[in-house]
Amino acid sequence: MAHDPQRRAWWLKTLHQWHWISSAVCLIGLILFAFTGITLNHASQIGAAPVVSNRQASLPPALRETLAARGGEGRKPVDAELAGWFADALGLQVAGAEAEWSASEIYLSLPRAGGDAWASVDLASGAVEYERTDRGWIAWLNDLHKGRNTGPVWTWFIDVFALACLVFAITGLLLLQLHAPRRPATWPTVVLGLVVPLLLILLFIH
Repeated sequence: MAHDPQRRAWWLKTLHQWHWISSAVCLIGLILFAFTGITLNHASQIGAAPVVSNRQASLPPALRETLAARGGEGRKPVDAELAGWFADALGLQVAGAEAEWSASEIYLSLPRAGGDAWASVDLASGAVEYERTDRGWIAWLNDLHKGRNTGPVWTWFIDVFALACLVFAITGLLLLQLHAPRRPATWPTVVLGLVVPLLLILLFIH
């Protein structure tokens, strides 16, 4: 490849195209994941006071009686009627969520990025309680980094981002190979990037 000028020029052009396109695709993601890598590494040193909010409501008698008569125990999806009431009364979107049903209660665990939430329905009285915990924007960004409670669309984004990073790194490595004959420090620097973390693992991680 290095001895054929035309072939070398073609490889340079192709690799540069793939390199800059992949870098453009993953640039913002790299900034986000690099920043949250720091915040996660120092999570114990970054203080955050969770903010807890609590709301109460009451089911309409007809809906309470319908749910109580439905019975059954175990995990079941929230039906459309109850999901519609939650949306209207509490502004809470629970359609498609699963709930723990028992003879006396419906309990919904509603984990979310950067916090947590839950709701319960007392089938005897119709009393509804909703509690939400917000741990702040740093916790929210950290959960984006981990893909915790972020839903399938964000999971797909992480996969696409990871593939773009692989293309960015591999094309960068091939470009280094093409330029290495005129840049003697190329391979020693690459090897240093491998040896340093390897030594840290061997010496300090047990």
